[in-house]
Amino acid sequence: MNEDMKKMINLDDIKVKNKTGSSKLRSMFAAFMAGAVVVGGLMFTSDKMNLFGYDAGPVQSSVAAAAANSAAVDVQTASLTPTGTNSISSIAKAASPAIVKIETKVKQTNNGQNRRNILGQGTESGDTIENGIGSGFVFDSSGYILTNEHVINGADEIDVYVQGYDTPFTAKLLGSSYDLDLAVLKIQGDKAFPALNIGNSDNTQVGDWLVAIGNPYDFDYSVTTGVLSAKERTISIDDQQGTRNYKHLLQTDTAINPGNSGGPLLNLNGEVIGINTAVNAEAQGMGFAIPASTISSVVDKLKNNEMIPKEPAPYIGVALQNISDNMLDDLKINSTKGAIVAEVQQGTPAFAAGIRQYDVILNVNGTVISNTDDITKAVQAAAVGDELKITISRDGQTKDVTVKVGNRNEETGYQS
Repeated sequence: MNEDMKKMINLDDIKVKNKTGSSKLRSMFAAFMAGAVVVGGLMFTSDKMNLFGYDAGPVQSSVAAAAANSAAVDVQTASLTPTGTNSISSIAKAASPAIVKIETKVKQTNNGQNRRNILGQGTESGDTIENGIGSGFVFDSSGYILTNEHVINGADEIDVYVQGYDTPFTAKLLGSSYDLDLAVLKIQGDKAFPALNIGNSDNTQVGDWLVAIGNPYDFDYSVTTGVLSAKERTISIDDQQGTRNYKHLLQTDTAINPGNSGGPLLNLNGEVIGINTAVNAEAQGMGFAIPASTISSVVDKLKNNEMIPKEPAPYIGVALQNISDNMLDDLKINSTKGAIVAEVQQGTPAFAAGIRQYDVILNVNGTVISNTDDITKAVQAAAVGDELKITISRDGQTKDVTVKVGNRNEETGYQS
């Protein structure tokens, strides 16, 4: 890593959540080759969120059309026969022509912070320099490519390298989603390319063998194998733009590294069942992929640059604090069980229900609250529009209030 790359390293925190609990991991937030990002234990595997519910079902029209387009131009897709008995080498040989390497570039300005090129010479204003390396795959033979949004985020130019061609193609960004971390590119021109079929990730079972192909650390078209370790994982990653809240992720022990981001995770039929996205940098064999069920539900909207609605996010609109022993007298309570309302904003469901600052939440829907996490879990388990019966203590007196759960994506509120 040269001196310019070292300057791109920052420190940050990240929260990792799954169905069995949550924890904080702290480590490097690093940018590598314009895209590899290590964030507090999780690593975006590109060189360089709220999701909404997904139905298991057939691939949408644009994916189905890929095979038809391929046939029309006499280009075969990289999918293999659906017997589940294909060798890894056969899968890699068939799929690799549809895997692409993505290089991004950014324009420089004369602001006194210009980076230096590899010869140690300054760049002129308006020049472009390499910013990131990642992976992607052709899913439509006319040149449509799927990748991660974080692979191409902030790019002024996108170059796509395809096997069999000496020079890269220029790609246009058609549509992207920060929350889902997905993007669709289109290679300029009318050439036909091998394409991959997008499968049904819901049919993939824990323990099934998987294959990943991508460009880790600029080692082009590397193939790794592993199994599906778990499904329906949830993680959150903070970056300079905000927080990406990933849901429904596939967990795999297939080796993925910086540069693999955006590349496909394949089943033994050669079908894409996920897009490799992140890996826990403090663990061994703990990678995450966006499932095909997510991809299929939004790919047409991305192709057409249409807005993708966010999944409703239940909230009541309070900031919370745990109770310590030295607070008991002031709060006129005799136990540290519960949580203090540190702040409540006007216009939120909690405020409308009569909850105020310094109230102590003791009970939600008949369940005793021990700490702030209990309240957060109770709210997140509810659906938007549900009513929660909440018992509060105020000045030593208890009372019940009814709070109608709101949608944080439509209103300004807090995390709970």
